[in-house]
Amino acid sequence: MYENLFTNISRHVTVTEELRRDLAAIVRVKRVKRREFVSQPGSVADCRNYVNAGALRSYFIDETGKEHTVQLSIEDWFISDFYSYITRTPGTLFIEAVERSELLQLPYDAVEPLCAKHLPLSEYFRKTTERAFAFSRIRVQADISKTAEERYLAFYERYPDIVHRMPQYAVAGYLGMSPEFLSKIRAKLAGA
Repeated sequence: MYENLFTNISRHVTVTEELRRDLAAIVRVKRVKRREFVSQPGSVADCRNYVNAGALRSYFIDETGKEHTVQLSIEDWFISDFYSYITRTPGTLFIEAVERSELLQLPYDAVEPLCAKHLPLSEYFRKTTERAFAFSRIRVQADISKTAEERYLAFYERYPDIVHRMPQYAVAGYLGMSPEFLSKIRAKLAGA
């Protein structure tokens, strides 16, 4: 059940048998139905959620009631309200299953001591956090400098599986446009 997680970690650091055993001992398996929430604003995010199967999205709702998708996540990715998780403050994001999903949850209170015991695990989280930060910079730059059509094309090229599995409103929200505008872009590209 944990092999995908171990494979993910081993792409970045060496995973010993002791680390595998200790990590397996803290992991909680959570199965969620489509449209079920994993977390909601106001609660402190107590887990890093590794997507073992399925698809999820995180979003917030602004003061006008508009949803803004922050993250889309499929198998072999993590999803959480990471600001809440790291700072131990109440979260601001909804995390919702877009498909029936299976998560491997790594609780904060268990991960921190495990990182102290297994430095490669700490190194893994450092590397993946740095990588996530670097990709967030690319997203910000694209939001500032590219047209909506260019953002969609770049996203589609990089993540075709996500485009086909996520609802149009989630992809549109992630790319900073309305579902109707995304529909027009798709229609234009299909006719080209």
